[in-house]
Amino acid sequence: MKALIQRVTQASVVINGQCHSAIQRGLLLLLGVDRNDTPAVADKLLERVLDYRIFSDEQDKMNLSLREIQGDLLIVSQFTLSADTRKGRRPGFSTAASPAQGEALYEHFIAQAKQRHPSVETGSFGANMQVSLTNDGPVTFLLEIHAPE
Repeated sequence: MKALIQRVTQASVVINGQCHSAIQRGLLLLLGVDRNDTPAVADKLLERVLDYRIFSDEQDKMNLSLREIQGDLLIVSQFTLSADTRKGRRPGFSTAASPAQGEALYEHFIAQAKQRHPSVETGSFGANMQVSLTNDGPVTFLLEIHAPE
C-alpha cells in the first residue's frame, strides 16, 4: 500500500463542479492499494502517516507529526499510484488491487483514520475528482508498507 503525502496549507476535492471536501493545514494523502494489501497493512500505514514528523517545530525543523499539530487529513483514492512504470511507455496495473478490494481497503483506511484522528475528510472512490492544494514547502513523501509474501 502506498500513501503519497503532501504537507498542505489547504486542499480540496471537487466532484461534478461541487466542493466535496476541503481542509486547511495538514496532509493531503493520495492512497494506492495493491492486490496483496490487507487491513493490517492499511492500519500500519495509517499509524505511520499520523506519526510521520514532517511539520516544523519552534526551531523550524521537521519534528512534529500530524497528530501533534492536530492538523487536517484529506484522504483521496489514487489508483495510478499502483502503476508499474519500470519499463515501456505505458503504465501497467497488474499489481493494483481490483476495484472491489481497493474500495474495501480505502473505506477501511478512512474508518480507522476517523477513529484515530479528529479531522478527516475524503474524496470519493472511483469518482472523477479535481484535487487542488497548496503544498507547504513543498514537502511530499511516498510512504509504502508491503504485505508479507
